[in-house]
Amino acid sequence: MFSAIGTVIVGLIVGVIARFLLPGKEALPEGLTGILLTIVIGIAGAFLGTFIGGMLWGGENYVAGWIMSIVGAVILLLLLRLVFGSKAA
Repeated sequence: MFSAIGTVIVGLIVGVIARFLLPGKEALPEGLTGILLTIVIGIAGAFLGTFIGGMLWGGENYVAGWIMSIVGAVILLLLLRLVFGSKAA
């Protein structure tokens, strides 16, 4: 239970940082925008960043894990904008 809540909180933090680094709106249907999308991008970015970090460096490092999670979320946000486009903020 607490692990799932922690995952959502970390996903939200990572997603917010990614959106801060790449401001703007995605051209998605109205129901898919907002805080839920930010959390999903953050969680998926954390998984992607952990996977990439494990391939590049191996082992576990707390700071590198956060950095790679943010990098993963930024990559996913860029891919999302590439596929769906973006709107002017």
